[in-house]
Amino acid sequence: MALVRPFKGLRPPKELVEKIECRPYDVLNSEEARVEAGDNELSLYHIIKPEIDFPEGTSEYDPCVYEKAAENFNKFQQNGWLVQDEKPMYYIYAQTMKGKTQHGIVLGASVKDYLNGTIKKHELTRQDKEEDRMKHVRVTDANIEPVFLAYPDNDVLSALIRKYTAQRPEYEFIAPIDGFGHRFWLVCDDTDIETITEQFAAMPSLYIADGHHRSAAAALVGQEKVLAHGDNPDAEYNYFMAVCFPAGELTILDYNRVITDLGEFTEQDFLCALEADFKVTCMGAENYAPKKLHQFSLYLNNCWYCLDVLPGRFDENDPIAVLDVSISSRLILDKLLGIKDLRRDKRIDFVGGLRGLDELKRRCDSGEMKVALALYPVSMQQIMDIADNGMIMPPKATWFEPKLRSGLVIHKLK
Repeated sequence: MALVRPFKGLRPPKELVEKIECRPYDVLNSEEARVEAGDNELSLYHIIKPEIDFPEGTSEYDPCVYEKAAENFNKFQQNGWLVQDEKPMYYIYAQTMKGKTQHGIVLGASVKDYLNGTIKKHELTRQDKEEDRMKHVRVTDANIEPVFLAYPDNDVLSALIRKYTAQRPEYEFIAPIDGFGHRFWLVCDDTDIETITEQFAAMPSLYIADGHHRSAAAALVGQEKVLAHGDNPDAEYNYFMAVCFPAGELTILDYNRVITDLGEFTEQDFLCALEADFKVTCMGAENYAPKKLHQFSLYLNNCWYCLDVLPGRFDENDPIAVLDVSISSRLILDKLLGIKDLRRDKRIDFVGGLRGLDELKRRCDSGEMKVALALYPVSMQQIMDIADNGMIMPPKATWFEPKLRSGLVIHKLK
């Protein structure tokens, strides 16, 4: 069973939400955050990217930066820019991208569920990134930004969400830069709160879609607080903030590859070598995206090629081997180009699908890269199958959009 509970959210007043809300800390660098924040002292970047309050070049990992996060967090509360709700509640958060809307429930997810595997992972985490987020949680004593979870589709929760989304939202705005829509409702009715809690209690598992480092950090800090203060089941530190979406509504975009060179191959020899494992079809100069699983698009020298995997080239019963990221890594990147470590090899870079095929083409046409490889997106069902089997996705496999906006609600740990 998945243990969740409502919490007293710390939120901006309606008239300030668009001044405060921002993109997540990990989708932009310090200088981009500095530009986006500009002269807006209410931007949440002053809490989640507080290095912008120091001279350019200041490390985001400097102890004074974490101290500034705590200072700014206190300032936001003292100035009334963030105000705590009077009663514990759930929240509904809707995001609209290119006409498609997904609806999430903002809740307190259980630290114990994360530690015992009820909340399932599909990615490895890096210790340095975990430690960074742990320091941020410790110094603010809060989950400033949520983890992105998925749950199996549920008719009762879908009906409850429809009830609230038919009403006027507490917040409604179009985010700058990407133009995606965001709406937010309060679930303060006691019966509805109980329904949400009960429905999640009947679910065997929840799944981390995005935010593996945030969830690991929140759980580890929760563990620290249990050791320091005791295992009080009512303590807020036993929970971390998450937005939980029905799996069927989520959008996973392609996560594509660009490579600097063809190794020892000429262009023609490389195309011939691909024919050992793929049916290679020249598609011409017009952008061509993969149309199905196990089909790839390759861009080389102003021309697109369709690559269809030949039979018998992967194990259909292996949840990892069947993934297109695994197939392309094994049969193209490793076998032909000698790229074995996607995380560290400097010959390869990755482009989220939101940037489109034009970005792949641009980087090759500019001479920066030699060849581009576009993949068909991973499905949420594939991610859940891998998590259920206790396996880990290959690197750079998933790209979720739209990203959660930060600053709509915050979870304090006491």
